[in-house]
Amino acid sequence: MRNQTLPAVFAVTLTLAGQAGALANDVDLATRMDREIDRALTERRIVGTVVIVVEDGSVAYHRAAGYADREGQRTMREDEIFRLASLSKPIVSAAAMALIERGRLTLDDPITKWLPSFQPKGSDGDIPVIKIRDLLTHTAGLSYSFLEPEDGPYGRAGVSDGLGQPGLSMEEELNRITAAGLAYEPGSKWRYSVAIDVLGAIISKVAGESLPEAVKHLVTGPLGMSETGFTTAIKDRLAVPYADGKPEPIRMSDPQHVPFRNLTGVTYSPSRIFDPTSFPSGGAGMVGTAKDFVRFLEAIRQSGGNILKPATTELMMTNQIGSIEVTNQPGWGFGFGAAVLEEPETARSPQSQGSWAWGGAYGSSFFIDPKRRLTVVALTNTALEGMFGAFPKDIRNAVYGTPTK
Repeated sequence: MRNQTLPAVFAVTLTLAGQAGALANDVDLATRMDREIDRALTERRIVGTVVIVVEDGSVAYHRAAGYADREGQRTMREDEIFRLASLSKPIVSAAAMALIERGRLTLDDPITKWLPSFQPKGSDGDIPVIKIRDLLTHTAGLSYSFLEPEDGPYGRAGVSDGLGQPGLSMEEELNRITAAGLAYEPGSKWRYSVAIDVLGAIISKVAGESLPEAVKHLVTGPLGMSETGFTTAIKDRLAVPYADGKPEPIRMSDPQHVPFRNLTGVTYSPSRIFDPTSFPSGGAGMVGTAKDFVRFLEAIRQSGGNILKPATTELMMTNQIGSIEVTNQPGWGFGFGAAVLEEPETARSPQSQGSWAWGGAYGSSFFIDPKRRLTVVALTNTALEGMFGAFPKDIRNAVYGTPTK
């Protein structure tokens, strides 16, 4: 059975007192989940995956399927390590919130308090104030190279998205972002961006240690996320990354360019994780296991666990951008670290209002549905299908028993 108990070290972390939810009595859950995973593998949309569903603190479903290394015939394991890409963002955002709780940082601090030379200009030549909350909510006026034309400001300045350009330092990255300038007035729009990379540099300054050390002390260490960080020495358990392709995904080269809608596309350098001279990207630079990431999400869902106070996690999972629209995501707002579902009908989602969700460009997704007491993690090694393709929606619909369209 797919819902049998996971290893004790993981199961103990999730064991809570409470009333069993709907999934505990759903005998068809495993059938639905297996069907969607098997279909994605059979159709050769993904190469491998680890999926975990937790309801009210108990594991309702878990499965590793496909290949971690297709060419080497290494099957996927539940303790496989994945490149997390933007799943790094909620972890690093939680580290920032922990510093705010300690009074060492505030949401309204101007970022020049910590990074005096980081002063990108607006289109009119002025240097507006950017606040910590603007970084956390992606309303800081910043951008990503893959969201711009090839000859856009970020491309011309050589700004890294945190996925490529091994060997680039944080100092040089900040200089390049400054040279590129602002895409809009801070606080006026939402635009996905390198904001959490900048936030990572601030966390390091405030904590007086490197970003990896700060995240370990504030988040991953207290939660026992022993295999989550900004590097890994366990190469034989690091899933090989693949890029979308026909008739099947292709093993990533280095660098690897992957088309993204009608935009420039995303450029990856899988070797970046092994280069100690690369800046630790708070927005895209971490690796970890599905089990570790579930531990983190469950801490957030359970009012902060032992890393944050309940009021802080409530802020993180509450829309912080008002009526500002999240690009290409109707019905969603944005909290601190991830998107917040405001209007399920508009979003055409079976998730409850207040659900907290995001994805990572190496092929991963997650969501927390606080009303249903659900935490769902689906990590794949296939970009971009595992994030933007049908797979995350199919997994979501299988959890809720909603027909796949």
